[in-house]
Amino acid sequence: MSRLPVIVGFGGYNAAGRSSFHHGFRRTVIESMTTQARQETLAGLAVMLKLLRVVDGAYQSEDGSVLSLAEIDSRFAEQILASTLVRRIEKQHLDVDAAHWHKNISVAGAEGGALSFTSNRKQLPEPLPANWSVEPLNATEVRVTLHDNCEFKVDSYRALPVKSAGQLPTGFEPSEHYNSRFHPRGLSMAVVGVTDALRSTGLPWQSIVDRVAPDEIAVFASCIMSQLDENGFGGLMQSRLKGGRVTAKQLALGLNSMPADFINAYVLGSVGTTGSITGACATFLYNLQKGIEQISSGKARVVIVGSSEAPINQECIEGYGAMGALATEDGLRQIEGKEQVDFRRASRPFGENCGFTLAEACQFVVLMDDELALELGADIHGAVPDVFINADGFKKSISAPGPGNYLTMAKAVASAANLLGSDAVRQRSFVHAHGSSTPANRVTESELLDRIAATFAIDSWPVTAVKAFVGHSLASASGDQLIAALGSFKYGIIPGIKTIDAVADDVQQQHLSIATEDRQLGNEALDVCFINSKGFGGNNASALVLAPHVVDKMLRKRHGAAAFDAYCTRREQTRAAAQEYDQQALQGQLQIIYNFGNDLIDDKAIEIDSEQLKVPGFAQPLVFKKDDRYSDMLD
Repeated sequence: MSRLPVIVGFGGYNAAGRSSFHHGFRRTVIESMTTQARQETLAGLAVMLKLLRVVDGAYQSEDGSVLSLAEIDSRFAEQILASTLVRRIEKQHLDVDAAHWHKNISVAGAEGGALSFTSNRKQLPEPLPANWSVEPLNATEVRVTLHDNCEFKVDSYRALPVKSAGQLPTGFEPSEHYNSRFHPRGLSMAVVGVTDALRSTGLPWQSIVDRVAPDEIAVFASCIMSQLDENGFGGLMQSRLKGGRVTAKQLALGLNSMPADFINAYVLGSVGTTGSITGACATFLYNLQKGIEQISSGKARVVIVGSSEAPINQECIEGYGAMGALATEDGLRQIEGKEQVDFRRASRPFGENCGFTLAEACQFVVLMDDELALELGADIHGAVPDVFINADGFKKSISAPGPGNYLTMAKAVASAANLLGSDAVRQRSFVHAHGSSTPANRVTESELLDRIAATFAIDSWPVTAVKAFVGHSLASASGDQLIAALGSFKYGIIPGIKTIDAVADDVQQQHLSIATEDRQLGNEALDVCFINSKGFGGNNASALVLAPHVVDKMLRKRHGAAAFDAYCTRREQTRAAAQEYDQQALQGQLQIIYNFGNDLIDDKAIEIDSEQLKVPGFAQPLVFKKDDRYSDMLD
């Protein structure tokens, strides 16, 4: 029997806040939450935004007064809501009204004469331009005379046409929560994001490690834009042009494999399988496919899957903007028909739109095989039986959609129908669409989904798109979708696309149901979610995600009622530990895992014989597996 990859932990951060325990999901459907859930999430965000501090377990304002959850709601709700989700890019992140650049100017003396100026000798260019002459003035200074025109680059500032993004909550700086040293923002996000996922399991990491062989742990994580801030590739490319020097860390830390590398080296201490698969905007699902294949094949028993992307910088904005892919201020103004732009509604899947909205996010899930999950008493939030990936074939435009997505979605729906039955797919499934918010996507993806629905006799197929709230986080985008799907399973709510007033006229929806308000269906109303992702270059991926109540039924049948009941008893302790972390995290105690230079493995202490290998720090040996796959090809 194939092992079932189950989700036993999830976490991360995006524009909606912290992902674990569904707080980010709660923010996106805050209007549909119970009073208790709403106020708890708002309080956690208030601490994240540094509006409140926690002293002896009590929330305190700057003046020292203790506030109840209801008082936090009444005093800070408006500010908290305005400081999350898609919004105008904040100055501390990037000044979109005065973006720095260099302007070329040509300089010459008055009326064609020579032009002189004084400079420090050390600042002279090498070699001197042919039309410059230099006269020493003293030991350090010289007079430079220009005998012809000369071009200079001078600091200048201009407004960017794109002014909205899905930023992390205002004031939340991942690097402040651990001893980060010149870490690019994307890597800092990876460290805090994977910690959130690990803590959410309610299981000490060492207790997991002790149950499996060293090579039965795997990590698959990456980004697609590398690390483009000054501590990564951005600084590497810009330093000399800015008159500075390249540092020893910028190139290494800029690599798009660094999210996985950091997790192995500084969070898990893992010696297991690792990889960083990229597939444009479908990257998270590409890594997820690799993770579930490792588990279902028995090669790994625990897999960390995720991505971390920090693309809200001038270079990314101008690059995607030059392609006409981003929602601009003028474009939004034309859609709204108003002079004043509502940047909160910049991301508009399946509505009248003009481009997608960049976002930053880190999302991670912890996968286990079903047998290990039951053995450890892990809390199961869902399962991912399969992810399907297909290319587009020949393309006229590398960025245009293509036929590959028909293959991925059709296979995903067919797989779910085979596993759960046609009725479950027709009546108890929904779609988390790619929903990028471009005019091309709203037509092509809606036509695709409508045709798939008709083929499988699905009427009024519920479709939602989390990018409406958190924007497009590129590599992490399908991670945002998966985390949101788990929230729908938990609360029985399918988020409405609330950034649009109505579905656009050219959207195909004969068999689809695209709502602009939240749909509250109730507990265990949803059995399966289809995650759809499309990426530049013909990178298409679709996944089917099973709800936890469905997984419970499957595991009870596979392992027997007695084993499952015993698991449920062990699970109570795990849930209690996980809830303890959640309460501490709501108060700002994130307990970041970052082990720099600790517990290093002495390779001379590794014990090796012909049957196995013993690694210091790991309770289980690495036993060499017998491989008979090709034995019939030998004499």
